[in-house]
Amino acid sequence: MIIVLKPDATEQQITHLVKRVKALGLKPMISKGVERTIIGVIGEEDVLRVQPLEIFPGVEKVVPILAPYKLVSREFKPNGTVISLNSHAAVGGKPLVIMAGPCAVENYETLLAIAKSVKKAGATVLRGGAYKPRTSPYSFQGLEEEGLKYLKDVSKKVGMLTITELMDVRDLDLVERHVDIIQIGARNMQNFDLLKEVGLSKKPVLLKRGMASTIKEWLLSAEYILQNGNFNVMLCERGIRTFETDTRFTLDINAVPVIKGSSHLPVIVDPSHSTGRWGLVPAIAKAGIAAGADGLLIEVHNKPEEALCDGPQSILPDRFAKLMGELKRVARAVGRDL
Repeated sequence: MIIVLKPDATEQQITHLVKRVKALGLKPMISKGVERTIIGVIGEEDVLRVQPLEIFPGVEKVVPILAPYKLVSREFKPNGTVISLNSHAAVGGKPLVIMAGPCAVENYETLLAIAKSVKKAGATVLRGGAYKPRTSPYSFQGLEEEGLKYLKDVSKKVGMLTITELMDVRDLDLVERHVDIIQIGARNMQNFDLLKEVGLSKKPVLLKRGMASTIKEWLLSAEYILQNGNFNVMLCERGIRTFETDTRFTLDINAVPVIKGSSHLPVIVDPSHSTGRWGLVPAIAKAGIAAGADGLLIEVHNKPEEALCDGPQSILPDRFAKLMGELKRVARAVGRDL
């Protein structure tokens, strides 16, 4: 449930209310907005029948949340969440955020060249996998710590934020030291121990949808992260498995407006993994923005034919630059900036 406080509620009243909620065995989660503060209450709500919270000073009303996910619901936070990445970039506001780069960090020179090209075209976040979950154990698994160091060094040289995938809780500290955004991949969407750990992190998290997961399951996975204190979560639609075989996956474009109606969290669309074909990336990228996405995650490689991972879905830097120009027109048409 949500406790909506009066605009003039004092810190003393808030502290008193939070102490009482904890005494009842419930978990309070405070969200301070521009105009007022709300407190999400997690736990067995039957105890509130003997201790109504409406009577406490500073409380305006108590609203039950009917959805199984509480903290990620738009009922908990009617206004959308804006995640500050640094002093110049944020996700969830009017400006769109473009994350671009190779699927995997292969070597320093290639990463630097790609970073320079996508930065020049307008991307603000450099993507690159240091740890790669692969279907085959014989496929390239990533450079691991060496790849993280390349990402950090290149980001400083070029002036970009970075995002990479975390696969194992044992690598969390290492990843936190080297990158700005932690990605939880589709295969780990329901790795609940991993979700709990990144919930304790201060880094923004991008949570990809599982390839066979419902929107409800996806939002409940995000709930694990928020319940542990990290509210800086982005949801990434990256395509789901259907009976269609002409593309790698099927982008669920419906998910973008559905999530926007159900949750306050920003939504990112991945047109690269959802199609598996570089020629389809521009159209799907435009569709994502038109549907209301807050950003895109695009794979770019200067030599896709030599890429160690997902070359067929990676677009060339010059095509990425051309796409950015086209995306600006789509963004303006739907009231967004790029």
